[in-house]
Amino acid sequence: MPKATASATNRPALRRNQACRPCRKRKLKCDAARPHCSTCVKQWQSLISVPAPPDYAHPAEPQCVYDPVDGLALAPDTNPLEKIRLLEEEVSKLKMQLQEQRNNGPSGPSQQPLRRLSQLRPGSASSSLNLEFGSQATSSVQTPSLPYPKDRIISAHMHDSDSRDNNNNSPELYEVRHKSSTDTILEIIYSGWNPDLPERSVLEHYIDVFFKCDPCGPRILHRPSFLAAVRLDPRDSSFPHSAILHAICASASRWSSRNVATLPDGTRRDEFAEFHASKTRQYIDKTMATGQDIFPVVQACILLAWYFYQEGRWVEIWIFAGFQTRVAIPLRLNYPGTFSTHNTTSPGGYLPPPKDLRDLESRRRTWWTTIIFDRIVSVGGWIHAIDERDIGTELPLRGEDFDSEQLMPSNPQDMCTEDVFTTHLPKYTDSFLLLIKAVMLFGRVTDFNVRGNLRAPTAPSKFQDPFELPGFADLDRLVYNDFIENLPSMFKMTSANELPGNHGSVDTDLYMVHIIPHAATITLHNPYLDMTDLNRISTSRCIDAAGAILSAYFKLSETSLDISRLHPFVAICWYLAAVVQVQVCKHFIEIGDEAREDQIWGEINVLRQAMINYGARSPIGTRQEKLLQGLMREIVRLTSQKQPLEVGLPLYPFSHTTLFVTPTLPENAQMAPLPNPSTSHSMDYDSPMFMRDPGSLDLYCRSAGNPPPLPPSWSPHELQQSPSPESGMVRWSYCA
Repeated sequence: MPKATASATNRPALRRNQACRPCRKRKLKCDAARPHCSTCVKQWQSLISVPAPPDYAHPAEPQCVYDPVDGLALAPDTNPLEKIRLLEEEVSKLKMQLQEQRNNGPSGPSQQPLRRLSQLRPGSASSSLNLEFGSQATSSVQTPSLPYPKDRIISAHMHDSDSRDNNNNSPELYEVRHKSSTDTILEIIYSGWNPDLPERSVLEHYIDVFFKCDPCGPRILHRPSFLAAVRLDPRDSSFPHSAILHAICASASRWSSRNVATLPDGTRRDEFAEFHASKTRQYIDKTMATGQDIFPVVQACILLAWYFYQEGRWVEIWIFAGFQTRVAIPLRLNYPGTFSTHNTTSPGGYLPPPKDLRDLESRRRTWWTTIIFDRIVSVGGWIHAIDERDIGTELPLRGEDFDSEQLMPSNPQDMCTEDVFTTHLPKYTDSFLLLIKAVMLFGRVTDFNVRGNLRAPTAPSKFQDPFELPGFADLDRLVYNDFIENLPSMFKMTSANELPGNHGSVDTDLYMVHIIPHAATITLHNPYLDMTDLNRISTSRCIDAAGAILSAYFKLSETSLDISRLHPFVAICWYLAAVVQVQVCKHFIEIGDEAREDQIWGEINVLRQAMINYGARSPIGTRQEKLLQGLMREIVRLTSQKQPLEVGLPLYPFSHTTLFVTPTLPENAQMAPLPNPSTSHSMDYDSPMFMRDPGSLDLYCRSAGNPPPLPPSWSPHELQQSPSPESGMVRWSYCA
């Protein structure tokens, strides 16, 4: 077959030296495409598909250079400063042209995008469009694309009416609509600001809300340096990664929301949060393909995973839990000091050694937050992604030492320390460290149940004595008694009459430290719960633990804290306590004890309402309450109560109506200060357990004359929890 001649092809023959220099040097075929030939583009794409080694960055574009040609200015031969000057002149010319068109009369079709820009939803710098500035502008300036769908573009008068109906805490910067649309576009293009992010003032608001209200994510970030970095120029290398900022917007929107829709199942859906969550996922997908910016993107993944957890989106939760734990391994975060050089038989760590104490502690906290998320996600009986024996990283420092960057030796405790759950070093203990230990303790219970059932021929039976199982007695003693008994005195639960009335916000981490062991006790003993044998240890353990969780909620209800600011794992703890109460209620129905049945119905409904209230902001509460209703179908069918799901009792100190009536606050009441997760509870402070910051709790504390909330008064030993006559509040009492 004859060869095709040059004239038969669409590509003309190249003249001498018309191919690019790299192709001529390597004697490769070149199509002389500008600015980069296809051969150089393919080689560059192959290069960036492999992660760059430490301290090396891949080139930002193909290294394709041509010989100078008359009348054609080439980018590699152009001085960068001269190129910037030309771009500035071009922007000035375009600005003058647009200003003249606006002053000459009604806008033409070319200005329709500008008018639509001013009508986008305010509060977001992403309200930008692809403007057709002409071929000269588009060849050098990449304009941002519209991140919101076209149906989100509404008229200005609709925004005005919507703003009057939208009563929330989100700052709505409507003055952006009154600014020059041209100025807004040029500011976005010229400043280097990510157009998908909200404007700087709105972003700073969400960051402030995130650090004040979010109970999960802020602890992995160094707050002082992060707040300083946000104020830098967006093009500065120290400016926070956009993935983290998008994840913060998604998380903080829970407490400062807009465009919230209620779904048919009663849960909420925040369009603003979903948009920023999708942007975070785009950065995660990019990192999975290229490996670029892997550590900040892993941190963003953690923040987004907690967002999904609070939403109760379990499939995404499992996927993200597996992703972030798997990625943390090649980063060497599971090694002491989060870096290893002594193992020469395996690949080196993907990250270089930590630069300073802040970098080291940030890696530690990122690792431990990943681990406790894995443990919390696995409470339903899943195998953990990382075994406890493979965790070599020491526990983090206290939050105050991290924020102040105080030079401190590394924490001497890790998960291999023999007495890590019962010994708490004063200089290395705060509420977050205790929370890590409490969650890891729950993880041991999950490991015991999963490994015990993995190869067992039959499922656990309530007629089986679990204390005959190897290791069960030691684990039961640690979970039920030793962990709480060995807490430092200032972190222990105080009795109700010692609870001061002049302290404000609740330490949410410490609150979880006191109820997680009880939830772990229920998980350990529930397979062996037998209500026909009230002297059985497992029965006693479960009922006592459920009563302790319920009492903790009663105690919390005596404060002004919005319970939706608690750690989302609290909804699982309430659910586990309610599961036990459902079984107790069924027992009383079967034996015909209507008085105790009525009381248990009230306690079940207290926990149900707690989940519903929590679900007002975090749908995981609503989802757990729906799941609980499914378990209650049998007792609802068997009970003689006419409306068992509406059995009410006085719960709030400012309400004497039923549980399901919206409480009315005192006329001049002030809400308690926002809990600050980054401010850690240190053993160096002499302050009561649970409560901090003198303030506004006086208005909400129960007076001696008010009736106390109905306590969980039934136990296998007929132990009554009587209210304190001095304070009128529930006294803490645990059955031994």
